[in-house]
Amino acid sequence: MSEEKIPAVYFITNKKRGTIYTGVTSNLHKRIYEHKHKFVKGFTNKYNCNKLVYYEVFDDMYEAIKKEKRFKNYLRDWKVELIEKNNPEWRDLYGDLFKG
Repeated sequence: MSEEKIPAVYFITNKKRGTIYTGVTSNLHKRIYEHKHKFVKGFTNKYNCNKLVYYEVFDDMYEAIKKEKRFKNYLRDWKVELIEKNNPEWRDLYGDLFKG
């Protein structure tokens, strides 16, 4: 697990076209690890949301928070469309965070 600070907005889900959770973090690697290992109590744990299906990285946390607030106001259908445009198979992108 990386300690590198990566401000990001992300969507995690429990399955293709399943429950979608929108989050923001200053450390994407660490936060998704916490979701996957159920360290995060609440909504994501209750609905077993642990697959990273979309994320956007930002230069600073302020911009990430602004984007998360916008995303949370969007309808589910818009979020599904965004995911499918960028990740049509709803593949778990967590492993991609460690490439490159």
